[in-house]
Amino acid sequence: MTRTSEIERHLHDLLAVGQFKDYGPNGLQVQGKSEVQRVVGGVTASLALIDAAIEARADAVLVHHGLFWRGQDGRLTGWLAQRVKRLMAHDINLFAYHLPLDAHPQFGNNAALGARLGWVADARFGEQDLGFCGQLPEPTHLARLAEHVTERLGRAVVSLPGDGRVLRRVAWCTGGAQGYFESAIAAGADVFLTGEVSEPQMHLAAETGVAFIAAGHHATERDGVQALGAHLVDRFGLAFEFIDLSNPA
Repeated sequence: MTRTSEIERHLHDLLAVGQFKDYGPNGLQVQGKSEVQRVVGGVTASLALIDAAIEARADAVLVHHGLFWRGQDGRLTGWLAQRVKRLMAHDINLFAYHLPLDAHPQFGNNAALGARLGWVADARFGEQDLGFCGQLPEPTHLARLAEHVTERLGRAVVSLPGDGRVLRRVAWCTGGAQGYFESAIAAGADVFLTGEVSEPQMHLAAETGVAFIAAGHHATERDGVQALGAHLVDRFGLAFEFIDLSNPA
């Protein structure tokens, strides 16, 4: 067993939480048991994940998307009340790390996605240096790269072709980072990969010639929590189980 406060301090320092301006609080969002042995991980602190953690007799839940976000009015009602109520009734801690988990060079979503796809970053870009950029293992075309991403993530992707150039340099940022497309272009990318696509990206791809791949918000953010969970196993001897709840978005 490891004290909850020790885990929180370690993750705060490891992920450099204090360096980020974020959309919500990072760290321990709901306090439960004072000691932790079993951790369940997932992308989002949904009711389904919380119920799965209860079934697994977890002492803590570790997620990328927590419960509290800027712009909420703060009332514990409706769906938010149900999630918090379930956690507190079973004395389960909830740890959530958003941008710090995206950015970490070893355990972060971007680093872990790069490892899954066989990409190595040699530069960072975008706000708070969240985006990763590097050379592809070999020059390729968009159709072949999209096929590779689909195979590795197990999910169909949306591709915007740009000008059809040979792709040599790739930029990526997991989740809903379609707004980083311009920064990726400025960083010299031939193709940018993120989780989501919005209407403006079609025009930017056509006008700049840089290709764009949207591979799914959930699909691109599954690996960071797993890498961080494996680290907790090594560091503290905790039991960790990642529960991947299907999500088409």
